[in-house]
Amino acid sequence: MLGKILVTKRIFPEAIEFLKTRASVDLNDDDRTFTKRELIERMNGVQGAVTLTTDTIDTEVLEAVPSLRIVSNVAVGLNNIDIAAATRLGILVTNTPGVVTESTADFAWALMMAAARRVAEADRFVRAGQWKVFKLQMLLGHDVYGKTLGIIGLGNIGKAVARRAKGFGMTIQYCGSGRAIPAADSEGATPVSLETLLATSDFISVHVPLLPTTTHLVNDEAFALMKPNCIFVNSSRGPVVDEKSLVRALQTGKIAAAGLDVFEREPEVEPELLKLENVVLAPHIGSSSRETRLKMCLMAAENVLAGLKGERPPNLVNPEVLGRRRN
Repeated sequence: MLGKILVTKRIFPEAIEFLKTRASVDLNDDDRTFTKRELIERMNGVQGAVTLTTDTIDTEVLEAVPSLRIVSNVAVGLNNIDIAAATRLGILVTNTPGVVTESTADFAWALMMAAARRVAEADRFVRAGQWKVFKLQMLLGHDVYGKTLGIIGLGNIGKAVARRAKGFGMTIQYCGSGRAIPAADSEGATPVSLETLLATSDFISVHVPLLPTTTHLVNDEAFALMKPNCIFVNSSRGPVVDEKSLVRALQTGKIAAAGLDVFEREPEVEPELLKLENVVLAPHIGSSSRETRLKMCLMAAENVLAGLKGERPPNLVNPEVLGRRRN
């Protein structure tokens, strides 16, 4: 056996069974998030941890568990883990990239379509018994086909969103990827400045990681540049958008509508957003298809077992730790 692994929340049983073939597994068979004290206590004597984005793995936690050798995050994003501290302490950190790309892009499009065509509002309208007669101008929305799509962050998910936009005959532009992208690899998207993208896009979809430089990237100044018919979608990380600024933009008609899968203080939602009809809200389910979430769990299991075997995990994010990892 390779040691002891803590799985901090309920994951797919197929992944648990796979882990049990090679290690001792302590499973939090619950969806409740551990407090920091509980997390440290449960990690005592653990060599590997399979974590979710709701687990805060900071310096205090990492330093309190001297036996810990690897943290395997069931997510692409890593903003819940102090990577610098883990690297300093010789702890491997892995994530689950690639596998979430297509399902998250699908869901960004679901939000885009739902916000543009007022799907959630229409559903509430029908359920409330308000549909009495056909009206030519009932619940008028916005066309998607042939419009201009602005993608903030043309990484893997941003590119997948762009691929789908081609089928809608859209003009595609992007910014904020932090590096030059060859035209052959840009999925037909044209690079523009952030200001140009904000001012000229009919639809804006955000796909940047959460970093100090992207926190509140979309704020009052950004919304002020957008078209009044703009549909804004965020399926990246909540704090990229200043939610109070978004509320003001929606309330005053600075933009037409929004679709959100992520929020600044998850699971808390800005109360004013809940009162608005022109926003579609989802509980961070961008990658929540059975196929994708199962693959994520199995990938995380493979990562943690590889690390405990002394191998380089397939999805290692801090390779500089390899020469001085904990034993």
